[in-house]
Amino acid sequence: MKKKQYLVVGLGRFGKSIARTLYELGNDVLAVDSREDNVQDITPYVTQAVEADATEEENLKALGVNNFDVAIIGIGADIQSSVIVTLLLKEMGMKFVLAKANTDLHAKILYKIGADKVVFPEKDTAVRIAHNLVSNNMLDFIALSPEYRAAEILCIKKWIGKNLEQLNIRSKYGINIIMIKRGDDVNVLPTSDFVFLEGDIIVAIGGQKEIEKLENSI
Repeated sequence: MKKKQYLVVGLGRFGKSIARTLYELGNDVLAVDSREDNVQDITPYVTQAVEADATEEENLKALGVNNFDVAIIGIGADIQSSVIVTLLLKEMGMKFVLAKANTDLHAKILYKIGADKVVFPEKDTAVRIAHNLVSNNMLDFIALSPEYRAAEILCIKKWIGKNLEQLNIRSKYGINIIMIKRGDDVNVLPTSDFVFLEGDIIVAIGGQKEIEKLENSI
C-alpha cells in the first residue's frame, strides 16, 4: 500500500486520534492547530506538528498544502473556522477534504463549499475513519475489542476468479472470512470452493495486527 501524505487541521480529541492512527498506519502526517498545547501533545505521534491559524490563507500556503493527498478538518465547534479552512483548501486545489460536522446544517454547508466527505464524530470513530481513508478497498472497520477487529472489504483484483482454497487467506493473513455479500445475496461462512467475483464485499474478522496486515496488502 502506497504511503500517503495527510494534513490534519484541528487537534481536539477527534483530530488527535485520526492523526495518530494515520501515522501509526505508516503515513506521513502534518498536524496543525492554533493552540500550542495541542501541538505539543501530538508532536511525538506524527511526522510534524505546527502551531498555525489555518483560517489564514498565507499560513496554508506556507505549509505547502498542495503536497498532500488528503486533508482532514477536525474543527467542529467553531463552525466559521471549519467552513473557512475547508473552502480555502478546496480553492487551493486540495484533492480530497474530509471535514468534521456537529450538526446536519453544518454538514450541508461543508458539502456545498466542496468538502468531499463529512463525518459526525459521535457516529464515526476517528480510528475507523482513518482506516477507511488509508485503503480504497477498506469499506468499513469496527473495533470489536481492544484485540479484535472486523473489516468490510471490497474484493481486490488479484482475488477475482480464485476460490478461498487457492488464496489460502486464513493462513496467509491470519483472518477469518465470515460473510460475503454479492448484490442482494449473502453467503455466510463460505466454503473453500467459493469463487470471488468483481464487486464482492467481504466481511472478515481477526486480530488488530492481522487486519492491518491485510489492509497493507490491498
